[in-house]
Amino acid sequence: MTDHSGRIILVTGASRGIGYATAKQLAAHGAHVIAIARTQGGLEDLDDDIKSVGGQCTLVPMDLKDGDSIDRLGKALYERFEKLDGLLLNAAQLGDITPLPHTKPADFDGIISVNLTANYRLIRALDPLLRASDAGRVVAVTSSVAQSHKAYWGAYAISKAGLEAMANIYSQETEITNVRVNIYDPGGTRTAMRAKAVPGEDASTLPDPIAHWENLSQLLSAEYDQTGTLKKFSG
Repeated sequence: MTDHSGRIILVTGASRGIGYATAKQLAAHGAHVIAIARTQGGLEDLDDDIKSVGGQCTLVPMDLKDGDSIDRLGKALYERFEKLDGLLLNAAQLGDITPLPHTKPADFDGIISVNLTANYRLIRALDPLLRASDAGRVVAVTSSVAQSHKAYWGAYAISKAGLEAMANIYSQETEITNVRVNIYDPGGTRTAMRAKAVPGEDASTLPDPIAHWENLSQLLSAEYDQTGTLKKFSG
């Protein structure tokens, strides 16, 4: 199993699901995790779990729609750590599964803000820190609807398609640096978001969030040297 000792890795959407499971495992394998989420209670639960396995983390309750807070985070991380070794862009907002014309403008803007604009702001704020690492790794979590353009998935699919484009562009721009940027598609997973998206589905048939640990650990590791790739979960 990959050793992440000494690495500083930021995880968004860390209060539940894939973000929570990955953050806990990263800490258990030696990383100092910077955990970002809106839900204070979920972050506190994560902190307890990380402490129980002897790990370390920094909790950052934050609304990712607040771009100024992201800029302040970049400054604070530079003052404390002077580098960032990993960035897992995992936080996302689903919205309603509905015909595109039925999507309210405020809902559309909110989904794009969390799923796309916030990730741009994070990359903008944290790029100098990633470049300061001897092996900066960025992983953007996507969805199959980013490429299938599935009906009724509207703003969510659009935002994920944009995220994939952004990750691919950033991977080319950092190709001659120590930064590597890749995309991960977890597929259907036993999360609250999946339950909302596909009500009535038998959750027991889906993989648990921890099933993605091996893949995400590899993509975030200093040893992983590929960039601009899309890795899909195959359980």
